[in-house]
Amino acid sequence: MHAGTLQQLFPTAKLDEPLRRYTAWKIGGPADALLEPRGAEELISAVRKARDHGVPVTILGGGTNVLILDGGVRGLTIRLAKSLTNVEFDGNRVTADAGVLYPVLANTTAARGLAGLEFATGIPGTVGGAVYMNAGAYGSETVEVLDWADVFRDGEIVRMTNEDLQLSYRHSILHERPGWILLRAGYTLAPGDSAHLKARVKEFRAQRMNGSPNRPSCGSTFKRPEGDFPGRVIEAAGLKGTRIGQLEVSSVHANYLVNLGGGSAKDALKLIELVRETVYEKLGVKLESEVRVIGEP
Repeated sequence: MHAGTLQQLFPTAKLDEPLRRYTAWKIGGPADALLEPRGAEELISAVRKARDHGVPVTILGGGTNVLILDGGVRGLTIRLAKSLTNVEFDGNRVTADAGVLYPVLANTTAARGLAGLEFATGIPGTVGGAVYMNAGAYGSETVEVLDWADVFRDGEIVRMTNEDLQLSYRHSILHERPGWILLRAGYTLAPGDSAHLKARVKEFRAQRMNGSPNRPSCGSTFKRPEGDFPGRVIEAAGLKGTRIGQLEVSSVHANYLVNLGGGSAKDALKLIELVRETVYEKLGVKLESEVRVIGEP
């Protein structure tokens, strides 16, 4: 669609905006139009307008666990990470907008003496992304504390229960429904001692920092193979330090593919495939990527 038409439809959107600025991997071509709505109402209005005019819509959260291809994203890209950021409390129940960063939610709930989301400090994504992926860390998963999520689907907001969302390992029904947009999520937590919970969050954060490379990456690249860990099998296959272009298997943690500077999505995909093929050839283990790929080559 012509840039002038997009500007007319979405006057506050940025046109031809490089998406590498908004992803943890620092990779990605331009969005035809990038919108950061000021709330759920503006988001829904933009989505309805886009669909009325045949403009494709792509939702971007915190930019982790995502690879935006070098050709960029056509139509309207809506970024939630700095848009839908409200958190509300009602006793031990918490409601968080889709754009709230999971580590922020972990800190906020721990400070209020609410237990159950401390693991979220190890997940560098948003509430929306965490529900979409049933994100987990340190032996806990989102499914254990999530009650419901409000989803904009088929022109209306529907409250979907934990069961409706069909959460399993790094998966939800949202994977099969690309037109559905998660707006907010509700959690039930347990009372706890805030000092103890804050200390636990701090401990988890330190573990993550110690085990993470100090380079741009998308986070964990591969899902956990049954009975093992992706980092261990990738290292056992002798792949630490393997490089294609500016993408490298981290020497700190082999499940992180790091961007050494100016890396391309093309090289990231090649390195993902090389790791998968090599691990299978050497160890007979099938690795499955957990990276969401968006856009055009």
